[in-house]
Amino acid sequence: MADFLAAIGLLLVVEGLIYGGFPVLAKQLAQTILEMPESTLRVIGLCSIAAGVGVVWLVRG
Repeated sequence: MADFLAAIGLLLVVEGLIYGGFPVLAKQLAQTILEMPESTLRVIGLCSIAAGVGVVWLVRG
C-alpha cells in the first residue's frame, strides 16, 4: 500500500510540474487531446499502461 501511495504522490508531482511550470503548454496539450480521435487516445493509453507495467516489472522484478 505504501508503494501505491508513493506512486500516486509521484504522479501528482509530475502533473504539478506540467501545470505549474508550463501552463501554456498544458493548455495546448489539452486542446490537442480534444481534437484527437478516440481510437488514437485509446492506443496512446494502452501503450502508456504497457510502458508503466514494464517499468514496474523491471524495477520491482
